[in-house]
Amino acid sequence: LSGWRGLLGWFPKEDREKALANLERVGLRDKAYVRVDQLSGGQRQRVGIARALMQDPEVLLADEPVSALDPATSHSIMQYLEQMNRQDGVTVIASLHFLSLARRYGTRIIALKDGQLVFEGSPTAIDNAKFKEIYGEDAEEVEVR
Repeated sequence: LSGWRGLLGWFPKEDREKALANLERVGLRDKAYVRVDQLSGGQRQRVGIARALMQDPEVLLADEPVSALDPATSHSIMQYLEQMNRQDGVTVIASLHFLSLARRYGTRIIALKDGQLVFEGSPTAIDNAKFKEIYGEDAEEVEVR
């Protein structure tokens, strides 16, 4: 019966309240009744975070959560993920291509190259030589501020 309720849009009051509270957490309470396809890319990412919070997860896998987002929105998304980790105790595993974001928000970095582990450790332990080993000799680090 609960599956039919969802299909028909009949959700228990506690679920509706929780959904609105999660939208509030990601700064989208005012968009609660706007269709997702009418939202910007950053707003859609935040809806994804709010949806994940509905499940009360222990672990969240975020596959390139900031791809195609501007720097300010990227930091905003990363701050929401950081908040989930610190306030809710959710382990967040994120694949990121910007080392500056990984350094700023990560507590541990695992770097792969061609499917092989090339680094595992603290964000501060990645120096320029390790960066070039991960990304290639011609790579230059780009700061996302």
